[in-house]
Amino acid sequence: MTALAQLAFAPELFPNGVAQYLIGGFFVGFGISVIYLGTGIIAGNSTFLETSLSYVSKLPRFNIPRFVESRDWRVLFTASIILGAVAYKAIFDPSIFVTEVQWWRLLGGGVLVGIGTRIGKGCTAGHGVCGVGSVSRTSLVNVALFVGTAIVVALGVAAMGVTP
Repeated sequence: MTALAQLAFAPELFPNGVAQYLIGGFFVGFGISVIYLGTGIIAGNSTFLETSLSYVSKLPRFNIPRFVESRDWRVLFTASIILGAVAYKAIFDPSIFVTEVQWWRLLGGGVLVGIGTRIGKGCTAGHGVCGVGSVSRTSLVNVALFVGTAIVVALGVAAMGVTP
């Protein structure tokens, strides 16, 4: 049995199945590959989102010429990620998405992820998909650090009795 087949038959690890992760991973990799092959730009989502701040901020950090020149299609790409998720949800599970996680925990997690991507100069798309795929030492170290930190924090929070 292949490793993939073993994962597919491990319902305790993936109670909702693995198909959605395979399909999503394919589209993420495909989209990033198309951008890289077409432009030579590593399609890191954090940079794409930061670029959109040039529309509303005059700070030099957000107005780097190469980012401003490409911000329109970067915003379009970022919007397509969100719209793709909305379309997937509407097609395969038209019920309204509800989470039991409190808003302040989602906000806190988002802020920490944002700080982490700035400190690490990238996110899971840039470092995790593009960087690891190209065997970049910086990306390998960054991915090990942010995944390791996430595991330690999740285990620590769970040990304190906090559940989703």
